[in-house]
Amino acid sequence: MSTGSMEQLYQQVILDHARTPHGKGLLDAVATVGESHQVNPTCGDEVTLRVELDTTAPGSPRVQRISWEGQGCSISQASVSVLHDLVTGADLAQVDDLAGTFRALMHARGAGLDDEAEDALGDATAFTGVAKYPARIKCALLGWAALQDALIKTGATTSQEDA
Repeated sequence: MSTGSMEQLYQQVILDHARTPHGKGLLDAVATVGESHQVNPTCGDEVTLRVELDTTAPGSPRVQRISWEGQGCSISQASVSVLHDLVTGADLAQVDDLAGTFRALMHARGAGLDDEAEDALGDATAFTGVAKYPARIKCALLGWAALQDALIKTGATTSQEDA
């Protein structure tokens, strides 16, 4: 597929998620929930994200549900929608891996990542082109910062990697 065709496909994925965001609409809070409100002061994007964990599963807790409300550009809103799809059902180690891989994608300046990393990210690879624009990287990372903070607030993780 040509570079131009890939960029069009990526733009379409972002637009589709922005138009019909997955997980949008805050669900009622339960005992194993963490919530975070994040704002990008540069452009005014904001998101409130709730994460509910299943702590009864064997091994590491799993993300049972994610819900969110937000406003801002299509990049910030689509990124939270894609995040919802990627981490729902994942255990906390997988969530950390995905968050780290997405941050790496954002710091790759549009060069992308290896095939294995991009396969793990699925639709999130659509944000490859965003990484060419430093001012937009914060837009794409906003939901990921909210997720990390919300997970810390559940008490299930203490990881404070720089989103």
